[in-house]
Amino acid sequence: MNAPDVVDVVALGESMVTFLPTRAGRLADVPSFDRAIGGAESNVACGLAAAGHTVRWVSRVGSDGFGDHLVETIGGYGVDVSAVGRDSSRPTGVYFRTAGDRATDAHEVAYYRAGSAASAMSVENVDLASVRAARVLHLSGITAALSSGCLALLRALMALGEDRPLVSFDVNHRAGLWRDADGPRVVLELARGADLVFVGEDEAEEAWGISGGPSAIRAALPEPGVLVVKQGGVGATAFVSAAGRRGAAYRRGPAPLGSDTGPQIQAAALTPDPKPGGTPQAGLSDTDPRPEGADLAPRPTEPAGGRVARGGSGSAGNGPSPAGAGDADPRSATEPGVFVSSLHVDVVATTGAGDAFAAGFLSATLRGLPLKTRLRHGHLYAAAALTTPGDLATPPTRDTTDRLAAVADDAWGTLRLGPGWTQAGTAPEEVPTP
Repeated sequence: MNAPDVVDVVALGESMVTFLPTRAGRLADVPSFDRAIGGAESNVACGLAAAGHTVRWVSRVGSDGFGDHLVETIGGYGVDVSAVGRDSSRPTGVYFRTAGDRATDAHEVAYYRAGSAASAMSVENVDLASVRAARVLHLSGITAALSSGCLALLRALMALGEDRPLVSFDVNHRAGLWRDADGPRVVLELARGADLVFVGEDEAEEAWGISGGPSAIRAALPEPGVLVVKQGGVGATAFVSAAGRRGAAYRRGPAPLGSDTGPQIQAAALTPDPKPGGTPQAGLSDTDPRPEGADLAPRPTEPAGGRVARGGSGSAGNGPSPAGAGDADPRSATEPGVFVSSLHVDVVATTGAGDAFAAGFLSATLRGLPLKTRLRHGHLYAAAALTTPGDLATPPTRDTTDRLAAVADDAWGTLRLGPGWTQAGTAPEEVPTP
């Protein structure tokens, strides 16, 4: 049997067929639904494939029409679906939701995923060689909650070894999925074993009781080489360090693919922004002359302005006022991390925004871009998801993303993005607004 091709990213996890209501109202009152797809890991996979990366999605689906739809739709984004297994005895998961924002009390979601094909994933029935043939393996806490077999699979994939890729882990804590009270502890254990971690400030408080902001979350998660704390409508803070016990993992992994992917992924994941007036700091690699544990954490930087509006109108009256260029985020100004504020966005729906952010950050990481730029790419991909109604949004083109991510801080703080901005030929929403 031939060895699987090495791809930029493998994303492993459950995807479901999603039914979106054709009008607002209670599920009991909605007469019809439009079919779409949804799944944290497959959302990331599709976003990265649309951005031009080689991506493989690994999962299991039922031998049914919904399984066919998932495989065909995800494959249509350019994702390799050859390692998706079929289960003749278990169905493909589905769910229904109302049209409202998930943040409101009126929102309803009805999941039909118990006993699904994906929940039966295990070390025995997943193609482990295809999973490990990647520069980056992207996982999430959702998979760990599906079953004991899924949790054992994640632990096996995250075990250190010569064939382990760099592991990206989105905490994605879903309290309702866990069968017992061990969920927060298990998700924290998995996050500590990853190389790059995404976690929301709100979910860190809900799951672990951490309320001290990004620095407190970093104190609880010192092991990952890269930690990204998403701060909702305020922005996101990224911490980079090779001092944790995960540093050794960056010495392993395949060489970069393609001609435009930048340095080896280990170095790309650990290299912070250049210091003002200096040269870029080197990432941890086999040729790094500094001892393991050397201080590679970037110095605090000034944030750009802006925020994500928390409503369909995107008016500045909802939530904190946008910070001007050079204004420090009061929760992160003294922390050894890089902060980039969110954008002004006319929000249609928040579903899938976190997955889109992860895809944008990973895309920029694979290309070896500076840490601040990676955060901006994350915000731009999230803005694409925020301005579309479904779970999965096509990201902006690479040219558009690069151009917007390169604007000056004051221009970043005044950008406003509305529905359709990713398809606009001249992108009038890119014009700074007062």
